[in-house]
Amino acid sequence: MSVLAASDAPAASTPVFTPEGIAARARLIREPVHVVSGPDGRERGLATGPVPGGLVLGTLPPLYPEWLGGRTFCEAHGVRFPYVAGEMANGIATTRMVSAMARAEMLGFFGAGGLAYEDVERAVRTLADELRSHRNWGVNLIHSPAEPELEFRVAKLLLRHEVPRISASAFMELTPAVVLCSARGLRRGADGGIVRRTRMLAKVSRPEVAERFLSPAPAALLDRLVAQGELTPQEAECAALVPVAEDITVEADSGGHTDNRPLSVLLPRIASLRDTLCRRFGYRRAVGVGAAGGLGTPDAVAAAFALGASYVVVGSVNQTATEAGLSDEAKAMLCEADIADVAMAPAADMFELGVHLQVLSRGTMFAARAGRLLAAYRAHGSLAEIPPAVRAPIERDVLRAPFEEVWRRTVAFWERRDPTEIARAASDPKHRMALVFRWYLGSSSRWAITGESARRADYQIWCGPAMGAFNRWAAGTFLADPANRSVAQIALNLLEGAAVLTRAHQLRTYGVPLPPDAFVHTPCALA
Repeated sequence: MSVLAASDAPAASTPVFTPEGIAARARLIREPVHVVSGPDGRERGLATGPVPGGLVLGTLPPLYPEWLGGRTFCEAHGVRFPYVAGEMANGIATTRMVSAMARAEMLGFFGAGGLAYEDVERAVRTLADELRSHRNWGVNLIHSPAEPELEFRVAKLLLRHEVPRISASAFMELTPAVVLCSARGLRRGADGGIVRRTRMLAKVSRPEVAERFLSPAPAALLDRLVAQGELTPQEAECAALVPVAEDITVEADSGGHTDNRPLSVLLPRIASLRDTLCRRFGYRRAVGVGAAGGLGTPDAVAAAFALGASYVVVGSVNQTATEAGLSDEAKAMLCEADIADVAMAPAADMFELGVHLQVLSRGTMFAARAGRLLAAYRAHGSLAEIPPAVRAPIERDVLRAPFEEVWRRTVAFWERRDPTEIARAASDPKHRMALVFRWYLGSSSRWAITGESARRADYQIWCGPAMGAFNRWAAGTFLADPANRSVAQIALNLLEGAAVLTRAHQLRTYGVPLPPDAFVHTPCALA
């Protein structure tokens, strides 16, 4: 098996006790390392290879990035590394990104959220053709409470093309679409166990949602799908014996939709819930728990694995990758971000519900302007009720067009996507106002993707604090050059660094006096 490149020169077997020597030996993660005692019995040092005449206090075996998180996730998904490139919506996680991850023996998801059905279908066809011999790729199924028919159509599309992995995100309740994706194709194997054709990873940030995905699908939903001819009775019978998702991604303080919860609190809570439910239902196969949100440095990735994550999902920082579907201008803005350069802003897909998401604040006025729209929506019953003193600055500074003009553009959009929205707006003035304001929210994301320079101040760029942490780590290194930021290089460096930090922390617990350099991995070209 090939390994990641290591730049350190081979170490001699002579024990070392200097800070420089200890740091160099600690970074040789692919070799066994001995913790040794000095002549006075009090010093602690390191050695590799035979230690003639030395007192060996303990030995750590080799450590590979492939082994972080345990092997169950990698075996289940046919990958080498326990690492996932997350499904950044509106196609920002492109088919190129998914293909690159599959070929790098990792897992990636296409960002189908927010896209029209035709765009998702085109992407699925591309991936199914390019990755015909691979099973380590997938597509996002995002909950669409305002468009349940679209959600169900996308679910059936993914099943029709036998997409091997589906990442379900933003769900608060189980819907027919997500249960269909989980249950279709279930059958009993030769040993009596349940065999899945499609594996589902569910992204959650609340224990009550995690419990729904960790439990078997509700009988009422299964019966309904059987009655509709979407599932066979045998598939429904199997679905009653397994969890809806066999991998739960715990999403902490991420870009985009987030509850801003700390990973160190959320992941152990959901891991404990997983253990309880697995015992209750007597599952024969383990359910993996992964970590997402706030993972932009090796320190954060190592911490996620130390908390018990089976795998990590990285999102925000991949927006600067060469394969990401974001404009060069937007990528440059992200590369300037620090950890505090983020804000919460209204979400386009759940605007009426008051749901917020985390976005970049440095260099863009989107968060403040979107907030003004939400305030106007909450304060008034229709566009006609908005007083001139409020309406004028919204039309001038935010929409840059009169309400009537934006409404015409909105009608043109929804006539193609879902004409029932226009019919509803005709009898509900407040819904009409919501659609007009959502035009800005939806457009601002597309402007960042296409690089609409005239609307740079309105770019909506999903981003969490991890982006700033990544920039600080990458500054002055191989990854500082945007041309070197392939999604695979980002992944390999984060994993390599996490392994280096894990080894350093192991040694520290054995009393080895590790200098700060032992906890640092400088990004470099890895293969």
